[in-house]
Amino acid sequence: MSSHGSRTTVWMTCSLFRALLSASLQLARIQTDSVVEMLRELYPNLRFEIVAMSTTGDKILDTALSKIGEKSLFTKELENALERNEVDLVVHSLKDLPTSLPPGFTIGAVCKRENPLDAVVFHPKNCGKTLSLLPEKSVVGTSSLRRAAQLKKKFPQLEFRDIRGNLNTRLKKLDEKEDFSAIILAAAGLKRMGWENRIGQLLSPEDCLYAVGQGALAVEVRAKDQEILNMVSALHDANTVLCCIAERAFMKRLEGGCSVPVAVNTMLKDGQLYLTGAVYSLDGSDSLKETMQTSVNYPQRNEDGPNDDVQHVGITAKNVPGQAQEAAENLGVELASLLLSKGAKHILSVARQLNDTR
Repeated sequence: MSSHGSRTTVWMTCSLFRALLSASLQLARIQTDSVVEMLRELYPNLRFEIVAMSTTGDKILDTALSKIGEKSLFTKELENALERNEVDLVVHSLKDLPTSLPPGFTIGAVCKRENPLDAVVFHPKNCGKTLSLLPEKSVVGTSSLRRAAQLKKKFPQLEFRDIRGNLNTRLKKLDEKEDFSAIILAAAGLKRMGWENRIGQLLSPEDCLYAVGQGALAVEVRAKDQEILNMVSALHDANTVLCCIAERAFMKRLEGGCSVPVAVNTMLKDGQLYLTGAVYSLDGSDSLKETMQTSVNYPQRNEDGPNDDVQHVGITAKNVPGQAQEAAENLGVELASLLLSKGAKHILSVARQLNDTR
């Protein structure tokens, strides 16, 4: 799945909402429909219309995501429409959004997370196998440096190569050619497309930590538009918000992105938020991985005031306790600082330089 093919925009004029999505991308439409349906249930008197739009990033299909660089290639045109008041909200895969949004924008809702794990889809001839059972030198496709770095170390007998295109395109490349024995995709995208039956293996966090924000949908809005912000805030899932704030804070402190292998795993249990974070060299031979936890068991305070719309790594969540959000953000920062103190900056710098020269 190309997560970068799955961003969508929704806009409103009076009682009419229009949803603008990346053209010809089925996953984008499905994700938009799911958000619009939730809004319809909450606000049955509003009408919605969905319109297609392509972004620059969607059109670059012959270059690895890690070489494209800026995530803004996938969001800039949509944010321009938001800024011009042509649209009122944009639905993204959260992992597509940079940890620092342009001034004037915020993530007004983070919806309940789908399964964040990575999944292996096998060529029909390898049906029933797992990665460990593939023949030596089998080629596995992935666009992600993060996946490749972790899996190269765990499965040194396999070869990992870039594969680009949206989810449909990648599955077609897998099924109709002999170039790949398997490909790695996000389980969330496969499930949303109704293709769970293609998942041959789910990669546990022990095998492969996932991407920051993976599996969650985000609704981006104008930061000062209180009407829209209040409307979409009802979509927030508190547990997902806290997990993703911690993950995004970790990424931001590390100054990570598509061009370096950074990975996470979060769990919220009994008021404790657990964050595992890791950085890798491109071949996975060098890595740092640590886990930290913090309490996020704070009551919601109903206070009006200037701090109502405080953002935490780009997320505004008024209906989630502010102290819990602060604790989650601090957890991400502290874990990243721990890794930096152990040499993460060097690992990521080398990875970035090597990726630039590939």
